Amino acid sequence: MPKISVEIPAELLADLDEHVGDDGKFVNRSDAVRASIRKNLDLLDEIDARHDRLDGDSASAAAGAAEETDE
Repeated sequence: MPKISVEIPAELLADLDEHVGDDGKFVNRSDAVRASIRKNLDLLDEIDARHDRLDGDSASAAAGAAEETDE
């Protein structure tokens, strides 16, 4: 898996860290960041699908994700 480096404000990192660890939703920061990126990309695909800005494969995936959130 490729590694990247990202600079983020200390306040955002502190907020992220509240969700990481034994009492949090994520095992580590990497898991939290990956989940956040996936969620954000799914939301962007849904927005693009509503505006007919996706190609065939992406539109199908976004439609499926939108159906899951509607249930």
